Amino acid sequence: MLVKSISALSRAHQGALTAPYRAALRARRFRTAAFNAPVDAPEVTTVTTVDGARLRVHSYGPAEAEPIVLIHGWSCCIEYWHPQINAFAGRYRVISYDQRGHGESTLGRAPLGDRTLADDLAAVLDATLQPGRKALLVGHSMGGITLQAWAARHPEQVAQRARAVVLANTTSGNIRYDTDLLPLLNKPLTLRSQPLTLLGSPVRLPMIVAESLLTSPLPLPGGWAAREVLKERIMARGATSEQADFALSIVRSCRPLARGRHAALLADLELGPAAEHLTVPTTIIAGRYDRLLPERMSRIIAGTMRAAGHRPDYQVWPTGHLGNIENADRFNTELTAILDRTSPRSAAAG
Repeated sequence: MLVKSISALSRAHQGALTAPYRAALRARRFRTAAFNAPVDAPEVTTVTTVDGARLRVHSYGPAEAEPIVLIHGWSCCIEYWHPQINAFAGRYRVISYDQRGHGESTLGRAPLGDRTLADDLAAVLDATLQPGRKALLVGHSMGGITLQAWAARHPEQVAQRARAVVLANTTSGNIRYDTDLLPLLNKPLTLRSQPLTLLGSPVRLPMIVAESLLTSPLPLPGGWAAREVLKERIMARGATSEQADFALSIVRSCRPLARGRHAALLADLELGPAAEHLTVPTTIIAGRYDRLLPERMSRIIAGTMRAAGHRPDYQVWPTGHLGNIENADRFNTELTAILDRTSPRSAAAG
């Protein structure tokens, strides 16, 4: 017991020591203005969940404007959405939050799962949306999983809170077996450029070792090599070094413990037909070159919705996993079109 207590204190002390460094990673400045923090400071609030998690929430733009809620993915944070916050905060109320354990949000006491993802989003919507207001809800990667979990756990809230939904580069589960990212780590091992064999068969890195690299609570390295690996494996050919630098800074700012725990959760998470509860206009955006959550995983979500009688707008873009960064202009244009189609004014005119 004493050893466990000392270990826990050590981890807490280490987290406290590195918090300023993680914050500096989130606050880095880039040549591309869209990657930098908005000029106008946000309204900062804290939403406390029933199990004690404290969620950092930022709200940008006019308080009375039509709301957009941005929900980030695994190992990311509010700052991941800078290209969208900068594009929309002048006209809309743009709301984003750090998912539990990410950014400056705490992990809380509840076991991680689809319930915590869903209930955290519900708590943020309750705290930030004015009565009767509906938001465009945009989820990337784990953020898209969050939206599906929320719709399944709180189906009555979908029509009350959402005017439309965007699911970008996401899945409904089975990541452990359907991702194309881990085969990079599972390729045949070599010695002096020659394949290692055992009884005539190539020796491969065990899948458990590959997964351990993603779930391990160890800091991620920075530098040129890490940036190039991210650009090669996570993004599509044509992604710029600055785009990769921005994404790498965001991911490295995540606390290793939270990153590892969520990776373990997501590997086995299975939402099933949760997307059938998305009864509002829904756009699904997949990346043709997405290795982390390949396009076929988004196709399953679209199939689930069609089987339930819905008609999602299914799009496949020539991007990797970070579509809103790799092609921010197109992503922002698509959000604008959705907002125009689903605005209360358009509905009244129709």
